[in-house]
Amino acid sequence: MNQRRKFDQEYKVEAVRLAELHGVKKASESLGIDKSMLYQWRKALNEEGADAFRGNGNRTALEQENRRLRLEVRRLQEEAEILKKASAYFAKHLK
Repeated sequence: MNQRRKFDQEYKVEAVRLAELHGVKKASESLGIDKSMLYQWRKALNEEGADAFRGNGNRTALEQENRRLRLEVRRLQEEAEILKKASAYFAKHLK
């Protein structure tokens, strides 16, 4: 049974660079990988740039910022709700 090979980000970027210099067919033969894999890597690199090949579960910088902001909004909404309840309590008991 063939074991699935894993390639890190640096390897993929260098493979794409090699394919650009020498062509996809020659690069895939010399690296021992399928041409379609190089095409996928090249597409990902062109579309995502520095965020390409970040691995499973790792977020892009934009996704990380979005998540951080959503958490901040949730926290602020909870604080506002607490302040609203507190002001209603004090308004009721200070009369």
